[in-house]
Amino acid sequence: MIAKTAERLRERVNARFPTRGLNGVAAELVHVVRTAETDAAEIARPRWGLRLAIGVLVAVIVATFVFGVVLAFRDAGSAIDDLSSFDWLGIAESAINDLVFGGIALFFLFSIERRRKRSVALEALHRLRSFAHVIDMHQLTKDPERMASGVAATAQSPVLELAPDELGRYLDYCSELLSVISKVAAMYAEATNDGQVLATVNEIETLTVGLSRKIWQKIALLHATTGPQRPLQMHLPGPAPA
Repeated sequence: MIAKTAERLRERVNARFPTRGLNGVAAELVHVVRTAETDAAEIARPRWGLRLAIGVLVAVIVATFVFGVVLAFRDAGSAIDDLSSFDWLGIAESAINDLVFGGIALFFLFSIERRRKRSVALEALHRLRSFAHVIDMHQLTKDPERMASGVAATAQSPVLELAPDELGRYLDYCSELLSVISKVAAMYAEATNDGQVLATVNEIETLTVGLSRKIWQKIALLHATTGPQRPLQMHLPGPAPA
């Protein structure tokens, strides 16, 4: 449904602004949504091949450790009367070191799958964050105050080529694009419960809401400057699922 919404939004932007850069942004967003669908499905899918390889390595590590302990106790039992307290201290220290490093190795192996999935999700979320800033750059110079009477332009002032109603639609499309980005980020939150991924999704949610509110402040100013227009229909991103 998110992909269909993004495709429909691209068609609407293309119909009204076929020659503007925002049309290319909308088309790129459709590609981002489709990629996100594949990534989210891949993150949620168990990687049985990797789990099998990890299981074999864990079995080898445990078998090696047990075999070494058995040999050590056998040798110690044959010469137990000749061992001093310092010898026992060395044996205990060696056993503790083996347990610690073995535990670290097991933790590393069991976390490989989670870390690989986290890496895929964070890379995709980084692209979404950058995409939100790209949309913000497209609306940066679309300032309704330039349409107010008495505002003198300078030689360096951006040229606003949009009529008031076109500017309103342009800003509205920017807000909808940000909303779609928020929903795409929520797909990764549904695919994994990794704390770092969820925190990044919340950051993107906060970013898109802030940018969208800034856009709607411009739309409200546009309506106040150019007179009554059609009723506003806000498209603020909703909260990401926990």
